[in-house]
Amino acid sequence: MDKPDKSSGFAEVDRSIPTSLNQLYQEVILDHYRRPRNKTALEDATHSITLNNPMCGDVIELMLKVKKDRIIDAHYMGKGCSISQASVSMLTDQVKGKTLAEAHELAGKFTTMLHGDAELAKDKELGHLRALAGVSKFPVRIKCALLGWDCLESLIGENDRAQPQSQKRAQI
Repeated sequence: MDKPDKSSGFAEVDRSIPTSLNQLYQEVILDHYRRPRNKTALEDATHSITLNNPMCGDVIELMLKVKKDRIIDAHYMGKGCSISQASVSMLTDQVKGKTLAEAHELAGKFTTMLHGDAELAKDKELGHLRALAGVSKFPVRIKCALLGWDCLESLIGENDRAQPQSQKRAQI
C-alpha cells in the first residue's frame, strides 16, 4: 500500500502520542468547531475587538464583560477554519472568571505551547487547549489558532488592565 501524499492537505498523525489521545484531541477540536461555546453577541460587553487574518480569511470579534479586573463573561462572533474557531471557543470557556492577570498568563502559556513547548502541552491547567498542541507542527496554522488570543491580548494588554474599547478593527 502506498504511503499517503503529505501534500494532500491531511494532517500527519503524531506517532509519539497514543492514537486514542490523538483521536480525543481531534474530537475536542471538532466538537468546539461544530458546537461552539459562547458564539453569540454579548450585549453588555465592556470590551470588544475584531481582528482578521487576511492570509486565510479568519475573522474574530471577541467581546468581554470585565468588572473590577475580572472577566465576568466572554463571547465571540466570527468565521474561519476549524482551528481558529475551536481555539476561540475554548478561549471563552477558559477565561471566564479569571482575573486579567490570570488571563494574560494563560494566553502566554498557550502561545508558548503553540510555538512548540512540549512540557506545556502536558500542563493540565490548559485543559482542552492542549488539544491544539499539534498545531505547532504546522507553522501556517499557528496564526489561525492564535487569532482569538491576539484579540484577548489586544484588549487586556501587557499591563493586565483592560481598557474599554469601542468596536476596534484590525488586521494581523
